Amino acid sequence: MVSEFIEQAKEIEIDAVAQGGEVIAYAISEHIEFAGVHSGDATIVFPPQKLYVETIKRIKKIARQIAKALEISGPFNMQVLAKNNDIKVIECNLRASRSFPFVSKVLKVNLIELATRVMLGLPVEKPAKSLFDIDYVGIKAPQFSFARLQKADPVLGVDMSSTGEVGCLGENFDDAVLQSMLSVGYRIPQAGGNILISSGPARSKTELLDGARMLAQKGYKLFATGGTHRFLSENGVDSTLLHWPDEDVKPNVIDYIREKKIDLVVNIPKNLTHNELKNGYRIRRDAIDFNVPLITNARLASAFIRAFCKLSIDQISIKAWDEF
Repeated sequence: MVSEFIEQAKEIEIDAVAQGGEVIAYAISEHIEFAGVHSGDATIVFPPQKLYVETIKRIKKIARQIAKALEISGPFNMQVLAKNNDIKVIECNLRASRSFPFVSKVLKVNLIELATRVMLGLPVEKPAKSLFDIDYVGIKAPQFSFARLQKADPVLGVDMSSTGEVGCLGENFDDAVLQSMLSVGYRIPQAGGNILISSGPARSKTELLDGARMLAQKGYKLFATGGTHRFLSENGVDSTLLHWPDEDVKPNVIDYIREKKIDLVVNIPKNLTHNELKNGYRIRRDAIDFNVPLITNARLASAFIRAFCKLSIDQISIKAWDEF
């Protein structure tokens, strides 16, 4: 039951400042990726875009209860899982997190300055601004260096792998997603380009279906491995079958990646069986080694696909921080 909850839950972060056990400022952000990705590797959205109002209310109540129970004076960071308003606290850190400066920039309230004044016993005025007052979106995206790590499997998990990050502001969610993905090195496939989808488990296949439809409508050519090819066909989306790396059959996915016939690879790990691990690893590793953009998370892939299908580079909002 616990593993099922984790697989289907959203991961949410709360950065807050408390004084004498009372929360005086907070910022709630959500991860784009499914739960199970280390917070340092997650793509974080602030303000949250897909949380129930009731979920936000309950998270704020939990934060107040924890701050009071621990008599916190200063900064603290909480990470929780939420599914259908059922909330479970993963951890509470009595310190600032790496997301503190990000949410401070987006909110335009210096939470670290507030926390410092609290810890020094100086007077602090409670901010009047809340996350609901913001009419733009911020995204913090991770930067990876898998190309410099020979034979490393470029897949995200509970261990942190990122070596940097960027913060971007956009007029809306799609705008911010597109900016952040371009900033960490992804490229928008050219019109009519070839996109490989190997979508892993059933949940990820379903998550990517709307994105696949958008790609087809935009004129992109879809290529897929066996299970994904069947799933797309059953749901009315055309794709070309590419065989697994360990199959001595043409057309083979490895040949297409190495010959630069693929412009974007979406490969979602399915399970821990030997064949799945071996084939998935070879696809992911070749994408990195041959400099083909690779996404290994279904929700992030869906967000990126939706963004570049709806917006062109010319439509990205290019503004200074103080213009938002």
